[in-house]
Amino acid sequence: MGVYQGNDLRKITGGRKRPHRKPRKYEMGSYPTDTKLSDKEVRKNERVFGGNIKVRLKYAMYANVVDPETKTCKKVRILQVLEVPSRPELARRGIIHKGAIILTEIGKAKVTSRPGQDGVINAILIKEGK
Repeated sequence: MGVYQGNDLRKITGGRKRPHRKPRKYEMGSYPTDTKLSDKEVRKNERVFGGNIKVRLKYAMYANVVDPETKTCKKVRILQVLEVPSRPELARRGIIHKGAIILTEIGKAKVTSRPGQDGVINAILIKEGK
């Protein structure tokens, strides 16, 4: 089931508009993919506008973490979701979004990719301040 993305349901003032036509296929959106921390990796391919394919990461186990000092990238296991600055309740539910701070085997990292859109978790290692 889709989510309607059209703007013909209400006026800016809050008043209702009368529909002058049926909703169109190109106005259809989708629900957000809440990528959850799990002990398995599950991806879902979804057909989107224009016949393109969007890979959605439903359950995550690993992240590609870049160390900015050594310029190396490692695939490491995610241990915990520490913080999601945009919505703090997501960290308690174990949901990973862009900007989330995750705890990995090599330290804390900040997610730079969009797992629900890209199908992969890319992160950058956070240097621990002294």
